[in-house]
Amino acid sequence: MTPDNPSRAGLSPASEAELGALIAERFATCQPLRITGGGTRVETGHLPGDTLSTAAISGVVTYEPGEMTLIARAGTPLDEIQAMLAAEGQALAFEPADMRGVLGQGGTPTIGGVVAANASGPRRLLAGACRDHLLGVRFVDGQGRVLKNGGRVMKNVTGLDLGKLLCGAHGTLGVLTEVALKTLPHLPDRCTLGFHGVTVEEAVAIFSAALATPFEVSGAAFRDGSAWLRIEGLGPQLGYRRDRLLALLAPREAELLDDAATVDLWRELRDLAHFAGADAPLWRVLVKPSDAPATARALQALGGEASLDWGGGLVWYCGPGSPQAVRQVALHATLVRRGGLTGPAFPPEAPAVARLSAGLRQRFDPAGILNSGLMDR
Repeated sequence: MTPDNPSRAGLSPASEAELGALIAERFATCQPLRITGGGTRVETGHLPGDTLSTAAISGVVTYEPGEMTLIARAGTPLDEIQAMLAAEGQALAFEPADMRGVLGQGGTPTIGGVVAANASGPRRLLAGACRDHLLGVRFVDGQGRVLKNGGRVMKNVTGLDLGKLLCGAHGTLGVLTEVALKTLPHLPDRCTLGFHGVTVEEAVAIFSAALATPFEVSGAAFRDGSAWLRIEGLGPQLGYRRDRLLALLAPREAELLDDAATVDLWRELRDLAHFAGADAPLWRVLVKPSDAPATARALQALGGEASLDWGGGLVWYCGPGSPQAVRQVALHATLVRRGGLTGPAFPPEAPAVARLSAGLRQRFDPAGILNSGLMDR
């Protein structure tokens, strides 16, 4: 979703019906709106229109621990949902990041913002992205129509899966009001293997070897010369997998982090604590893991720092460089923190994909009033 801007009018409908009426009125007059949940995930202060917050459309509709399904309104705070799941020994397996430190925001992350951004943390390489856990949505499109798709079951074979479109669209196709998600058991034990003094090439080699095993590595990240592997599960089998990985990666020496240290480390890696508190532009770059070393080296040559996640499939770059220079190195680069840069935040699309995207926006938001300009490439 988007951060609030107190210099503009703030709209906070209290219900889905009120939201629909408000958007229908703006559609009739072609007045743009900046959609926000908790205001913690995307910088859009440059976009036109009044701020529309879904924070008041809040509350858990239903949670069935036995069925491992959750339905919550979009404005429900993420912390509230995580605490409720933890009480039942469950969690959101895709591990969404808290971007407040990176973006310098003080809002409250919401479940709608998580889905709108398809926010997926280090465990994505094992459990999948937010999109893979989304069972259904309710939303209001750019004409004020209330639409719904999917539900509480994992098998939904009728019609188009609109949830896949809304997840990651950052509010440009519709304003989420309700989401249905699959939950999974919380893994009780965890540990981390740390390999220090390694190059980015060596880190990716470590990741490739570990991820090719059946030992279910749930995190593979690199920063500041250290490669980290996380494994999670039940105590006895966790020890077996740990020992097998150590044997596989020998003679490299590894630091072993216990449960508490593992939780702290991966929270920092997930939330990009190493890039928080800075003003420099921050880029999110998607690459093939085999291309990660060359990409990271080329980005660092621009004068900044790079770290890896998802076993090398995700490169974070913080530092100088124009959008043209960064995307010459890495085409699939998204500007997460502008740091004074202007221009499109999202990478260019192939012509066929661009036509499809434009057609979807025309269908769901024909007046172009929802986060207008956010997804321009």
